[in-house]
Amino acid sequence: MLTARGIHKTFGTLEVLKGIDLDIVPGRVTAIVGPSGAGKTTLLQILGTLSAPDKGGKVLYDEVDVTALNDARLSAFRNRNIGFVFQFHQLLPEFTMAENVAMPAIIGGMGRKEALIEASALLDKFGLHDRIGHRPSELSGGECQRAAVARALINRPQVIFADEPSGSLDSRNRAELYSLFFELRDSLGATFVIVTHDETFAAQADNIVHMADGRIVKIETNTHQ
Repeated sequence: MLTARGIHKTFGTLEVLKGIDLDIVPGRVTAIVGPSGAGKTTLLQILGTLSAPDKGGKVLYDEVDVTALNDARLSAFRNRNIGFVFQFHQLLPEFTMAENVAMPAIIGGMGRKEALIEASALLDKFGLHDRIGHRPSELSGGECQRAAVARALINRPQVIFADEPSGSLDSRNRAELYSLFFELRDSLGATFVIVTHDETFAAQADNIVHMADGRIVKIETNTHQ
């Protein structure tokens, strides 16, 4: 489904990625781990089309070379096929939870009423039915992060990328968030690629990609799933 080949990235004189080849298996949770400065977030941004690799690198989704798309086509592709969850939920404070979750669907062309119905159904599924009309400031960090996952899912993307999604959560909410990822994998066949420093979570992932110094040094497959 998702293939990266020859991914290099340099900022000034600093070579952050030094030739990455990676295949992401659909319907599985892939954790990307490694020390700070290994290039994990840069790789995630390139896989998620938020950044482009240096000349010659390619990222393909089902044979579509997204690195060859112009800005308009890339934005449309990203909206339809990719979801994001960040360390801080990045919900818009002036909108309700339902409006926040519905936003990608509305941007993608869905009618506002239909999008809000879809968003409310997702929030209900995630145990946030009583929070649909609330704004982010009225919710806990864990609730906001679950809403961010719902927002990432509303367009039924091919893959969801998450960058340290539990970094701002306490241990209970962290465990609940990761349980949600695995539940969505099992119930919806959702594909997750997650950068994390959480060793407990990484050990549970289906695939663990170890990075160091801008390279992939090892890929493990968890056979205990």
